[in-house]
Amino acid sequence: MAATSTPETRPFTILLVEDSPVQQALTRRAMEDSTLEADLRVVDDGEAALQYLRGEGEFAGAPRPDIILLDLNMPRMDGHTMLEKLRSDPKLAGIPVTVLTTSTADADVSASYARGANAFVTKPAEYEKFVELLSALGQFWAHFVRRPG
Repeated sequence: MAATSTPETRPFTILLVEDSPVQQALTRRAMEDSTLEADLRVVDDGEAALQYLRGEGEFAGAPRPDIILLDLNMPRMDGHTMLEKLRSDPKLAGIPVTVLTTSTADADVSASYARGANAFVTKPAEYEKFVELLSALGQFWAHFVRRPG
């Protein structure tokens, strides 16, 4: 779904950090089917996410995301390492992160929160539930949470 904006506002921007092309496509489709209007940006791993967030290379001028949806198991730099690096950078540390994964492991939940995740969500198997989840997450972060300027 295309994000809309007025002169006073900018589109709500989500950065999806996900290495699976299938999961990327599923998330795009679910976003289109959801009630959330957002600008969805996608990168393949934690390294690319940090480059995006720092505006490096091909990501120069990219909009700062309002929320990051972060997978854990990725090549080059996994979600746990990316989260540690994000939280240790004062310019990026305030960006909310929701871990969005297929994992149900207690160790992943604990490690994610210990590294500064704002939420840990296991992806539902049913597509309709995934659409509902994205709608709820987006509505919560876009309309109810006050974030730093």
